[in-house]
Amino acid sequence: MKYVIVIPDGCADEPMESLGGKTPLQAAKLPAMDAIASRGCQALANNTPSHLPAGSEVANLCLLGYDPDVYFTGRAPLEAAAQGITLGPDDWAIRCNLVTVEDQIMVDFTADHISTGEATELLKSAQEKLLSGTGVDARLEFVPGVSYRNLLIYRGVAGETAPFARDTRSRAPHDLTDTSVADDFPRGPGSDLLVRLMSDSFELFADHPVNKKRVAEGKRPATNLWLWGLGGAPSLPSVKERFGIQGVMITAVDLLRGIGALVGWPRIEVEGATGYLDTDYAAKGRAAIEALEKYDLVCVHVEAPDEASHEGRADAKIEALQQIDHHIVGPLADALAKHGEHRILVLPDHPTFCRTKKHSHGMVPLVMAGTGIKPDGQTTYDEVAAEASGRTFAKGWDLMQAFVQD
Repeated sequence: MKYVIVIPDGCADEPMESLGGKTPLQAAKLPAMDAIASRGCQALANNTPSHLPAGSEVANLCLLGYDPDVYFTGRAPLEAAAQGITLGPDDWAIRCNLVTVEDQIMVDFTADHISTGEATELLKSAQEKLLSGTGVDARLEFVPGVSYRNLLIYRGVAGETAPFARDTRSRAPHDLTDTSVADDFPRGPGSDLLVRLMSDSFELFADHPVNKKRVAEGKRPATNLWLWGLGGAPSLPSVKERFGIQGVMITAVDLLRGIGALVGWPRIEVEGATGYLDTDYAAKGRAAIEALEKYDLVCVHVEAPDEASHEGRADAKIEALQQIDHHIVGPLADALAKHGEHRILVLPDHPTFCRTKKHSHGMVPLVMAGTGIKPDGQTTYDEVAAEASGRTFAKGWDLMQAFVQD
């Protein structure tokens, strides 16, 4: 049996007046996804328990069959795994965004999608000038990632208490878009250190050559660091151990790369895959089809719908969905048919609303078809059709077993 999971990140949304009361999924022309709906079944899944962040870090663990109350330790440790960073039992990883804050308003949590090279230069300055006097400077290291997505690693010592704890609280910057950050700096154990680094970075970056050049080019500056999503080392059993199948991850986002690594999946790097609206959808589709020859399960994650939502651009979200349908879902469905017994599953990790530009808790629609899956009579894939199916995975982590074993 061959399996495919396609994750159009954040594609679930709410009805929009600008779309005549439709959601982007309903407004988009998605013949491949609708074909899957016609020969398969739909359902709703809750991948974001209300007491946990409504983010991809929790939702994708759920989606792949892992109860976040058991396995989730924080977002940053998942991204550290993507970079091959091994965390010891006393170590902590902290997500480090480069952001644009003006008059205490989170104007842009991506700093205008700052380049990786520019981000690296800013983090180099932060490493050299921000850490002295913290008392733990020798144990802290800024680690560049991709664009605005970076890490701060704390190396602990056995027998000594780390400055952070499970109840250290932080806010994701993408949940603060267009709102004041004044009351949303980290709180709890170790927060004084995090707030100090964030606050001091304003002054350090204000006259930095990188920002002077960006402003001259009409781009937003990276005004400061935003530290969040911290946690210790997670321990996840592999998908092969749990379900007896070997998978592979195709994504341009470190978070998904890290989750894939932790569940025992190699990753396929696709040239032209950017994690943004300009990603090469066709290249990802071709890579996935090729991977079917070697692996039992191919998981394709596409960030573009989520990015469009964060920008409040319903038109861009619809276009991203149509590109995913045409270049990824359609070709994969055709390729699967040539492999005999197979199943395909399409679903977002969490909702992201164009209206709020933020993630949301709540159910997401899913559609699956293939060997042994009985059609439920629906002919289109969207939020309304999924709800009409009457089937619900209240615990999102139960879906994976239903998909690969039931």
